[in-house]
Amino acid sequence: MTEKQEVYNDYFFNESAYDYHDGGYVPLEVHEAPASPLNIPTILQPDKETENEVWMTVHAQPGETQILPGAKTKTWGYNQSLLGQTIVFHSGKTYHVTLKNSLPELTTFHWHGLDVPGPFIDGGCHAPVYPGESKEITFTVNQEASTTWLHAHPCPLTGWDVWHGLAAMAYVKDDHEASLPLPRNYGVDDIPVVLQDRRFHEDNQWDYDGDYDPDGTAGPTAMLNGTVNPTFDVTTQKLRLRFLDGSNRREWRLHLSDDLVMTQIAGDGGLLPEPVKMTKLMITCAERAEVILDFKDYKAGDKVTLYSDDCPILTFNIKEFAADDTELPAQLNEINYPEPNKDDLVHQVVLSGTDEEVGINGKKFGMMRIDDRQELGKSEYWDITNTNDCCGGMLHPYHMHGGSFQIVSRNGEAPYPNEMGLKDTVSVNPGETVRIKMRFNFEGVFMYHCHIIEHEDGGMMAQMQVYTQENPYKKYDLMPMHVLMNALAEERGCKVEELKISALDSYKKMGMDMC
Repeated sequence: MTEKQEVYNDYFFNESAYDYHDGGYVPLEVHEAPASPLNIPTILQPDKETENEVWMTVHAQPGETQILPGAKTKTWGYNQSLLGQTIVFHSGKTYHVTLKNSLPELTTFHWHGLDVPGPFIDGGCHAPVYPGESKEITFTVNQEASTTWLHAHPCPLTGWDVWHGLAAMAYVKDDHEASLPLPRNYGVDDIPVVLQDRRFHEDNQWDYDGDYDPDGTAGPTAMLNGTVNPTFDVTTQKLRLRFLDGSNRREWRLHLSDDLVMTQIAGDGGLLPEPVKMTKLMITCAERAEVILDFKDYKAGDKVTLYSDDCPILTFNIKEFAADDTELPAQLNEINYPEPNKDDLVHQVVLSGTDEEVGINGKKFGMMRIDDRQELGKSEYWDITNTNDCCGGMLHPYHMHGGSFQIVSRNGEAPYPNEMGLKDTVSVNPGETVRIKMRFNFEGVFMYHCHIIEHEDGGMMAQMQVYTQENPYKKYDLMPMHVLMNALAEERGCKVEELKISALDSYKKMGMDMC
C-alpha cells in the first residue's frame, strides 16, 4: 500500500437516525469502577481432533462473574461464567459439536455467520436444547476466514439470553488469510473486542425485565469482553482489533484520540477487497469489523483512548515495541459472488414500525409460517426497505441466517466503502432500500430479521425455506409456539399464562401471536 489512500472521516450512516435521537436513548457514562485489564477469552480446546475432524463441547452454563468491586454479578456464559471462550474453526475441516445446557431453562446455539444447514444446526428458535440435556451436531466449515460469533436464539427470549451473557467469538481461518502479512498472535496483537453495555442494579446485578425497552434494551455502562473501564498493554507496533457489536441495541460510534487512523481489513463475512482507512467507524448490532491500528508515532508511556461518541471505553497503554515496516497489500481479497438472473424474482423485505409495532411485510413472526422461498444454489436479489421516516425513524440492522450476501446498492447508489466484502448483517437507514444478492449453499429453514434483539423478539422477523427441485416442499419438524411456552412454564414453575416474557407484549398489543 504505497499509494496515498483516502481517509474517511464520517460514519457514513444517516445521522438523523442514530440511536441517540430515540426518546429512550441511554447515553454511555464512565463508571466509577477502577480500570481493569481487558479480559481476553481463552481459546476453546477440542475434546479430540484428527487431521480433518474436530470434536468439541460448547457448554451453556450459569455462573457468577467479578465485573465490578463488591458482589459478583449473576451471569451466563459458554464454557465460562460470562460470554464464552473463543472458538476457532479451520475451513475445510468437519466439526462434531456437543451442545450442553446447564442453564435453568432451554436455550439454542446459533452460529451467526457460519454457513451451515438450517434450521437445526444453524441453531435458531427451532433447535432447543433443554436444561440438563446435550445435543450433537456435525457440520463442515467451508468458507472464507472471518470473525463470526455464537449466541443464543430462543425466540422470544433471545434478548433475555444475550443480556445474561450468552455470546462468544468464533474465528474462521483459511490458507489465504494466513498468507497475508496480518497480525494474528491471539491475545497479543490479534484481539477480540465484544462491545456490549449494561445497567448495574443493587449488588451489581442485572435486571433485564426492569430495563427492557421494546426498541432495544441498553445500559449506561460500556462492557468490553465483560470488562468495565478496560485497559490493554500494547507491545507490538500494529494491533488487529476484531470488533463485534454484541449489544442488544446500541450502535457504537468508534474513534480514537488524536484521530488515529483505523484501517479496516474485514467485515462480517471475511476480508474486504482492499483496506479502507478511516478515523470514524460505526458498527451496528451484530456486525463485525476487523481493523488495524499502527502505533508507529507513539512511544512507551503514551496512552491512546478508544471512544464511542464522547465516552472513553478502552485505554491502550503503549509499551516498548519493535519496529514493524510490513505493509498491507493493496488487494486483500477477490469477491466473486455469482450474479442473479435479471429475470428472476426480487425478494421484498419491508422493515416497518418502532416499539411494539415492528414487523416485516406487515406481519409479526410466526413460528410455523414460511414467508419466502429460494432455490438452493441460486443467487437472487433481495431488496431490504426501511419504511421508518427519514428524520424520525431508526436504523434497522438486517441479518440473514444461512450464509453471506453481497451488498449491491443503497437507494441505487454504491455501498459504503467498508462494506464491499461479504456480509450477513447490514444496517438500513430510514427511507432507504438496500439491494443485496444472496445465495444459499444448504437447504433448510432460515430466519431473517432486524438484529436489534428486542425487535426480532417482538416480531420483526420472518423465515424462509431453501429448497431443491427434487423436494421443493420438504417438511421440517418446526417448534410450535405452544411447545415452547409449555416448556418454559414447566422450567419456571408456573402456568403458561403466568409467564413474564416482555417481548410478547408486542404481539399482544397488535392482537397477534407467534403460532
